[in-house]
Amino acid sequence: MFVTLIRVVILYLLIIVSMRIMGKRQIGELQTSELVVTILLSELAAIPLQDNKIPMLNSVLAILLLVAFEVLGSVFIVKSSKFRQIFLGNSLIVIRDGRIDIPQLKRLRLSIEDLLESLRGKDIFDISEVQYAILETNGQISVMLKPEHKTATAKMLKLPITDNGVHCTVVYDGKIVTSNFSDCNMNEHRLHDILNRKNLTLKDVMLMTADRAGNFNIIIKTGGIEH
Repeated sequence: MFVTLIRVVILYLLIIVSMRIMGKRQIGELQTSELVVTILLSELAAIPLQDNKIPMLNSVLAILLLVAFEVLGSVFIVKSSKFRQIFLGNSLIVIRDGRIDIPQLKRLRLSIEDLLESLRGKDIFDISEVQYAILETNGQISVMLKPEHKTATAKMLKLPITDNGVHCTVVYDGKIVTSNFSDCNMNEHRLHDILNRKNLTLKDVMLMTADRAGNFNIIIKTGGIEH
C-alpha cells in the first residue's frame, strides 16, 4: 500500500511538471501532436500503478522522452514554417463573403451541421453576416463578421476612452495579496482606509478587487457586495 502511494505521488508530480513544461492550453485548444502526447502520458502513468511489479523507471523515462520530443517539436515548429505545415497543417477558409465553401468542407470531412453549430457557439445564427470563417489547425473556428455586422467600438463612435487597467485581486479570503498592488495602484494604507470606510475588517472580506482608477469591488463572507 505504501509503495503504491509513493508511486502515485511521484507520477502525479511528474505529469504536472510535464504538462507545465509543454505549456498551458485547454483541451479544445490542443494541437494534434499535443493531444497525442497528453493521451500517451496518461497511459504511461497508469501502467506502473496497475502493477507494483512493473519497474516505474520505464514509465518515467518514457514520459520524459515524450516531453522532450514535444518540446523539441515545438522548437522546430517555431523555427520552420515548412515543418509547421507538415506537422500541424494549415488554417483553411470554409466561409467566404457569407457563402460556404462546400468542396473545402468535403476535403475536411466537416458537415454543414458541425459548421453551423460552431457558429452558433459564437452567437452567429445568420451565415450571411460572416465575411470569413476559418478552421484553425486546432479544430476551432475563427470568424470575421462583415463590417456592417461588427459590434460598434468606442473608436468607431469616436468616444473618449479611459484606461483604468485591469481589476486585480488585493484581498482573498481575508488575506492581503500584495503582489498585485503595483498593477492597481494600491497599498496597505489605502486598502485599510477603504475597509474602515465600509466598516469592514480583513476577516470580513472573501474577495476584493481594485483598478488603477480607484474603483473597487468587495465581496464579504456573508454574501454581500460593496462598491
